Amino acid sequence: MKPRLSVLTIGVEDLDRAVHFYRDGLGWATEGIVGQEFEHGAVAFFDLQAGLKLALWKRADIAHDTGLTLHAPSPTEVTLGHNVASKAEVDEVLEQAKAAGAKIVVPPHDTFWGGYSGYFQDPDGHLWEVVFNPDWVFESEVMKETRM
Repeated sequence: MKPRLSVLTIGVEDLDRAVHFYRDGLGWATEGIVGQEFEHGAVAFFDLQAGLKLALWKRADIAHDTGLTLHAPSPTEVTLGHNVASKAEVDEVLEQAKAAGAKIVVPPHDTFWGGYSGYFQDPDGHLWEVVFNPDWVFESEVMKETRM
């Protein structure tokens, strides 16, 4: 197995509410909810960076598809990282998330390792870390620099 993700699916209680948060609140592009004609098939996809999609799918439908028992979610099971290019961008993204209905769990702050980060929870409790790491340069930033 190659170390690669192509779809990151997160379980949600209310698919319409989750789509509203990510599409209307955070401004992420989506074709909306698809697969509604199938029992347990309604899902929404968001394109992230090249080759990676975020899928929102009802938790009950994931349980049905996998045959696993639906349990109470725990926000400490997984964190989703969103790296940005500056401290100011961390502040901006957290403010945008808050305005969209997210709960700010940890306000933006300087980290012990020299970065800057904060955490928010989406309406379903999924934990996102918005972080500036001065030692990491991402492909999109390199590509921006080469286009200038």
